[in-house]
Amino acid sequence: MSRPSRKTLLACLLTLLLVAALALALRWFEERYLRPFDERAALFSGAELRLPDSLAGPGPIRLVHFWDPACPCNVGNQQHLSELIAEFAPRGVAFYAVQKPGSQGRLTAGPGDLQALTTLPGAAGIPASPAVAIWDTHGQLAYFGPYSEGLTCNSSNSFIEPILEALAAGRTVDASNTLALGCFCDWAETAAP
Repeated sequence: MSRPSRKTLLACLLTLLLVAALALALRWFEERYLRPFDERAALFSGAELRLPDSLAGPGPIRLVHFWDPACPCNVGNQQHLSELIAEFAPRGVAFYAVQKPGSQGRLTAGPGDLQALTTLPGAAGIPASPAVAIWDTHGQLAYFGPYSEGLTCNSSNSFIEPILEALAAGRTVDASNTLALGCFCDWAETAAP
């Protein structure tokens, strides 16, 4: 049996170093960007939710997006939220966002069309996010709950488009208490006292 040449040994050593570097890079990526999804049931009750005084009363249909930048479940509905803004903002729907208290991050879906609200009366009692609340043109809470049921959210499985369509057509919607199974993160986990 012949002895491997120096070039062969060097090539094997470089290949092993490359494989080790790729394994370390993959591990770093998984720890940094991949988080387990938490599919669970959540009961959304809108009994305590109120619009701030500056938005209360008659006006446009108002959609408030509740989100937590650290929640991996929020990533799934960013594209869907952008699509909602593109479709319904030109039709007069006003979009707002409430970020989980104490969290850090920026919303990537339609930042020019989402107005930030620092808080919303009753928001401390939200069970989980991502969630959405929709008020009709009379200022009545029409819907409070998740965007959809399941791990992913898009226009084909969303509760939001039919509700916005019904409200835009002048129909009454009363779905302010919902139970859903989906990908949610606790809202009150780091909420301010």
